[in-house]
Amino acid sequence: MENTARAILRYAHISPYKVRQVINLIRGKDVATALAILQEIPKRPARVVEKLLKSAISNAELKGMDIDNLYIAKIHAEEGPMLKRYTPKAHGRATLIRRRFSHIYIYLAEKQEEK
Repeated sequence: MENTARAILRYAHISPYKVRQVINLIRGKDVATALAILQEIPKRPARVVEKLLKSAISNAELKGMDIDNLYIAKIHAEEGPMLKRYTPKAHGRATLIRRRFSHIYIYLAEKQEEK
């Protein structure tokens, strides 16, 4: 994809389910609106995605793209590796605890002006 900028965060120590709740709110929006939405959401994944979006904007600026004309072309969160731990339970049993990681991808593109 030419004319796109991207930012990738790998091994974020947060569940992809929680991240997807936040990124579904900003998918397809322009970057100014997306940043405003993320700053108003009182969730931890919003801080992670906000920082990643600012990184993608900075990457776009380095590529010489017009920042006022950017929008989120593609954003998704994938499941990363899982740490598995056990905790003791009653009657000598053990229960599995899964500590999930996420890989988050953001792609920004410039809006095409209609002629």
